[in-house]
Amino acid sequence: MSLFVGIDLGSSETKIVVLDPADGVVAGAGRPVSLLSPLPGWAEADTARWRANVRDGVREALSQLSPGGPAIAGVACSGMVPAVVCCDADMRPLRPAILQNDARAVTEIGELRQALSGVDLLQVTGSALSQQSVAPTLLWLARHEPDVWQATRHVVGSYDWLSASLGAVPHVEHNWAVESGLFQLSGERLRPMFRAAGLADDIVPDVRKPGAVVGEVSAEAAADTGLPPGIPIVVGGADHVLSAYGAGLSRPGDWLVKLGSAGDILVVTPDVFIDERLYLDAHPVAGSWLPNGCMATSGSLVRWMLRLIGVEEPSAMDGEAAERTPAALLCLPYFLGEKSPLHDPELRGAFLGLHLGHDRADLYRSVLEAIGYGFRHHADIFAERGVSLGQARVTNGGSRSELWRQILATILGTPLTSVVGHPGAALGAAFAAAVGTGQAPGWSAVEHLVTYGDVIEPQAKDQERYNQAYRLYREAATSLAPLSRQLARR
Repeated sequence: MSLFVGIDLGSSETKIVVLDPADGVVAGAGRPVSLLSPLPGWAEADTARWRANVRDGVREALSQLSPGGPAIAGVACSGMVPAVVCCDADMRPLRPAILQNDARAVTEIGELRQALSGVDLLQVTGSALSQQSVAPTLLWLARHEPDVWQATRHVVGSYDWLSASLGAVPHVEHNWAVESGLFQLSGERLRPMFRAAGLADDIVPDVRKPGAVVGEVSAEAAADTGLPPGIPIVVGGADHVLSAYGAGLSRPGDWLVKLGSAGDILVVTPDVFIDERLYLDAHPVAGSWLPNGCMATSGSLVRWMLRLIGVEEPSAMDGEAAERTPAALLCLPYFLGEKSPLHDPELRGAFLGLHLGHDRADLYRSVLEAIGYGFRHHADIFAERGVSLGQARVTNGGSRSELWRQILATILGTPLTSVVGHPGAALGAAFAAAVGTGQAPGWSAVEHLVTYGDVIEPQAKDQERYNQAYRLYREAATSLAPLSRQLARR
């Protein structure tokens, strides 16, 4: 059996896996990355760091393979959606990537919303015009960084750029296209959006779906990474989609809580599911969909709190925070504005209920609880819309914290099943490479690779206290929103 490489440009780590489609992951590596926020509300990443991470990480992963074993037969990439990479004619980045939780284009969102008032963007694209939309960001760049914009020949996503750097033809993956707001659900360009933002039709390359072969690894990329030259480059996909797919989400009602730097929640539905508060992606399996939400912060807020209190690892705080009273404080987690379900980049974070008896453990616990309330807000929307939520899974870095998993299960009122050793989107990308090269029988064949761990049950003794705190959380978010906007505009 051939082996396949999957690369994920995550928000906190660049992860590489080598996959045997029959037996699972046989090698892997990771390299840390940092969110860049040079101004309030900005969220960027250094593409040079991405490139160095891929070079070193792929070489490390390949070094773990036995000499004379199965050959590497394909590679695919994943990453954050819809990150924006502005490239010149040779696909060289012209500035740091602008990430999907960036909140700089507030004015442009309002202008485009007004200009497109006659277009039902929600029905056409599956998502409302929001902080995550790409057109406002590009309009901001044209106004504030005209030299960069004039040199830009291609606008692509993070993993589309990485594929091109390996040798692929310029393209954008289908779910990047849909979540960008520049394309219809079908993958066709939304011409009114292009016109309103002053974009040339060819500034964004053509759309390709996961599993499509888009090129071969170049001699230059092979020398840089150690990948065999000439192997196929296959379209991977959005990190949250491939992470959910790799966690075994396949049946209607299956849902995932993803504790990365941002907070993702995804649910499988058999039909297109459109709600202005949420986003919509296509499941890799044709005919299924993944409506989802993405909160601007999750693990990134936890790391901020740890830096603030001078602690290196979350595990160092879990025992201390577990001894504190649940919901002693309220935290509003809008430290980068908020994406779904509020879609307001001018919201700001807050801690409520503080007195001199509180300490760092109370603050830390309130951050974990705040992300839980945000996930519950999303779950309430699905329930309100008649989606029956079935088996819930939890993945990514934050899922290693038993305290956080316990808090989430209790706030959400559902058992949470951990996915053991889940490599995240890198696994889904590697499997996409196997599907695209004909070495896997189909997308559904990934399920035998998923290993489930312990199931965390809600703690009945704390549920009513959390129910009350959740109601206060929602009231506080509404009450403080006008003040947040005033502070943001200063």
